[in-house]
Amino acid sequence: MPRSTPSPRRVVFQYLVPVHVEVEDGIVRRVTIIDETPVRDPVVVEGDPANLADAVRAADDGQAWPSWQFGY
Repeated sequence: MPRSTPSPRRVVFQYLVPVHVEVEDGIVRRVTIIDETPVRDPVVVEGDPANLADAVRAADDGQAWPSWQFGY
């Protein structure tokens, strides 16, 4: 009898992080997201809320993440 493989668990959540926004002549030129902030008060966007605690532990495991920049 073939073994059944469990389906992957997907959880998308959101939480607040510091963001640095540079504006020049009234136009947003660069946004820097500082994602080294510990996850606090996450909100499920998609997926099973029962898996949220595991998802947060995986995302907030102490690894040093770089900041993300968008713009020039």
